Amino acid sequence: MATPGPPADDDRLDRVFRALADRTRRAILRRLRAGSATVSELAAPFGMSLPGISKHLTVLEQAGLVIRTVDGRVRRCSLQPEPLREADSWLTEYRSFWESALDSLAGYAAIEL
Repeated sequence: MATPGPPADDDRLDRVFRALADRTRRAILRRLRAGSATVSELAAPFGMSLPGISKHLTVLEQAGLVIRTVDGRVRRCSLQPEPLREADSWLTEYRSFWESALDSLAGYAAIEL
């Protein structure tokens, strides 16, 4: 009997965290916070070829973090913040757990000293 796969939410989080794991992609998202940009504008600070930046944008698109629109020959990219909110919500659940665990450890260490 096959075991069920991860929920769709887990798959989505996997794509978001994989996209965020690369500093170039994080820099692209940082730039897009200021507003939409063309692929050429996004590539310029990195001295990267358009195909190179396009690979990063594809990963960001697959994670739902960026949307590309085409207007004639111009391709514009814009930030889609919802997947970041979902990742933040997931991290918040674990943050409270770790803060509690660390507070307990600090209390234990203070007693022992």
